[in-house]
Amino acid sequence: MEKLSHADDTVAAAAGNVAELLRGAGLRPTRQRVALARLLFAEGDRHVTAEWLHEEALASKVPVSLATVYNTLHQFTEAGLLREVAVEGAKTYFDTNTSNHYHFFCERSGRLLDIDTDAIRIEGLPEAPEGMAISRVDVLVRLVKKSG
Repeated sequence: MEKLSHADDTVAAAAGNVAELLRGAGLRPTRQRVALARLLFAEGDRHVTAEWLHEEALASKVPVSLATVYNTLHQFTEAGLLREVAVEGAKTYFDTNTSNHYHFFCERSGRLLDIDTDAIRIEGLPEAPEGMAISRVDVLVRLVKKSG
């Protein structure tokens, strides 16, 4: 089965075809996966943590454990539906925009914001070790409030 593109993902989720989105990514559309996918993809691109999604699920009356949320986010990432963005140590965000792009991280609020790929130019990447290939380059620009 052909994998859906990011634009197709958004259209399918917005149209409520979450089961189709999951099947297209090779995942069985279980009740909990469908409910979490609806929360994740229904309103366009966003960045979430497992804890935020868990709180949102409980507020939406979706009975799910935090462990299930973590497992589902990692399954969605492995299936190409999400992009994992490591910020610091154990702090991980999941991005519904899987295209090649970079991020601002607001240290005080914990918000993650997209940076337009045209705003940054990457030059002089080292050659990958033998037998390896560069899969992507992550750029995280940390932000703090200006003093004064």
